This record gives sequence, structure tokens and C-alpha cells, in this order.
Amino acid sequence: MISFSITIEKNPGSDPSAGNATRPAASDVPVTAHPARKYCQDALRLSSNMMKSALLVFLFRTINLLPDSLRLGLGSICATLMRVLMKRRRFIVSTNLQLCFPEATPAQRERWLREHFRALAQTMIDRAVLWYGSEDKIRRMVHLSGYEHIQNSIDASRPTLMFAPHFVGLDAAATILSMHLVKSATMYTPASDPQVDAIMIKGRGRFNKVTQISRKEGIRSLIRQLRQGTPVYYLPDMDFGRDGAIFVPFFGVPAATLPATAQIARTWKADVIPIVTRWDSATGHYHTRVLPPFADFPGQMSLEQATLFCNQQLEQWVRTDPPQYYWVHRRFKTRPEGEKKFY
Repeated sequence: MISFSITIEKNPGSDPSAGNATRPAASDVPVTAHPARKYCQDALRLSSNMMKSALLVFLFRTINLLPDSLRLGLGSICATLMRVLMKRRRFIVSTNLQLCFPEATPAQRERWLREHFRALAQTMIDRAVLWYGSEDKIRRMVHLSGYEHIQNSIDASRPTLMFAPHFVGLDAAATILSMHLVKSATMYTPASDPQVDAIMIKGRGRFNKVTQISRKEGIRSLIRQLRQGTPVYYLPDMDFGRDGAIFVPFFGVPAATLPATAQIARTWKADVIPIVTRWDSATGHYHTRVLPPFADFPGQMSLEQATLFCNQQLEQWVRTDPPQYYWVHRRFKTRPEGEKKFY
């Protein structure tokens, strides 16, 4: 037989012998979340994230099965919605185009803005093909030229740094290159949802060995891959704040730019090989061009001169088709001391 012993303590407020004792105010009583409640909240949050990621995978798999015409039509609808609803991003794109192309008419910049959202939306939709489509389907959608420049660098046992600025089709470029490279490495900026990160990492690493390094790990991990003979797909042109950046002009506007490209090339004698990608609205195809490596880079240039050279090269590529660049990024977010903010 099991016996229970229960002790009941009297509440001073209800005990006549307590006199004028008063109960503590409700606000004075600390409220501690019950462990079971916290466990349930965490479980619900995890379940919600898993459901969202499962839905995202389902959508991508479904989009991959659509005929090309419907997939392109979906991209067009999404472009309109993004342009109308994402007012903050629209403002950023408009501001960037005005800063970089002051000589263009307002009508021209508005046309570029529309074309930019059209290309951006389609590249987001087309991740369904890049991450879940067959190899043959990807090769029909993404066309690669100039790969021999990368192969020559690998064959010569030189560190290979693929200089891949933020054109909207950069995911298509990374995928088609990973299908040719036995191994490669790149860096990514983590999303707020780890489940989304997992989908992205799996999708980008489908072909051969792709080492994907979180930006939180720092560039040293990327350099370690380069030193081990792994070609690195490096995105050099985002504003990550003042730390480690120098201000050099981009379209004539001082821009906080990481000088890592020149530093890596000088320290490790790396070939810097540009990658430029364009999405063709007429066909829905991507054209990725691997250009010859920068000659004698950085040579005798200072770090600032070499970083400016990189920005100037990027300017030339952007000018050939302005809507293809990633204008939704706040490229001029960090300003020199005393300058007003643009966004």
C-alpha cells in the first residue's frame, strides 16, 4: 500500500491569528514560465518552421514540373506583385539606379526598375529547376561559355578565385559551374530560418562536392579551401559595414568595399577569374560567361587601387545590361563619416 502525506500551510491572509497581515500584491509575485509550457512553445515553433520548409519544398518541386511557359508566366506574376507590394525594396532599387545612372532619364530608370524586378522574380522561381530539376533540364536552361579559363588555372595548380559579382542569375552560374567542377567552395549569408538554410545548402550542393561556408565563420575558412586547391566562388560586392572595408567609388559613389579580392590574389598568388551571368527575358535562359583572369593582378597596385579596379570592371559589365544587377541590395548603406544616408 502506498501512503501519501500532505501538509497544508495556512495562508496568513486567511488566518484570523495573523492580525493585519496582508497578501502580497499580484504584481509582486514573480511569474516564471512553466517548463512544460516553454517546451510546448518551442515544439510548436519547430513544428511551424518544419511545416513552412515542407511547403517550400513542395512548391519548388511543383514548379519544377511546370512547362517552361507556365514557369515563366508565374515569374511574371511574381514580378508584378514584388514591384507593387515590396515598396521598401522598390525604393532601394530606384535610389540605386538614380545614384548610379544620373544621366539616364526618369523614364529609362523606371523601365530598368521594372525589368530588374522581372529578372529577379524569375531567378527566384527558377531555383525550383536548379535545386530539383534534372541535370539535362538545367543544361538546357543555363548556358556556359569560357570554362576553359577555370580549367587552365586548375591544370596549372594555381589557386582559383572565381570573381562572381551579384548579378541576379548568380545561382544559375553557381549551379552550372558545380556541374563541371569536381570540388568547389563558396560562402553564404545565413537566413533567419535554419530550415530555409538547409534547403538552400542541399539545393546548391547537388552536383559534386560543394563546401558551403557560413559568413559567420569568416573568410579564413574560405581561404583554407583555396589553399587546399579548391576553386572558390567568391561574391565580392556587398556592403557589410565598416569592419574591414575601404571606401572606393562604384559608379562614382563612395562604396564600402571589402578589399579581400586583392588581398587573396596578392597573398596566395591566385588567379582572379570573373563570372558574369545574364538572364534572357526572350528565351528564359541564362548565359554564364567565364572571362579571362585579370592580368597581372594586383601587380604593383595598392590595395585601394586594386579594389577600385575591381569596381570599375564590375561597372563595365553592369552598364551592358543594368537591370541584371542586384539593385535590391543597399550597396551604399555605409557612408563615409559626415555623409548623409541614402536609404
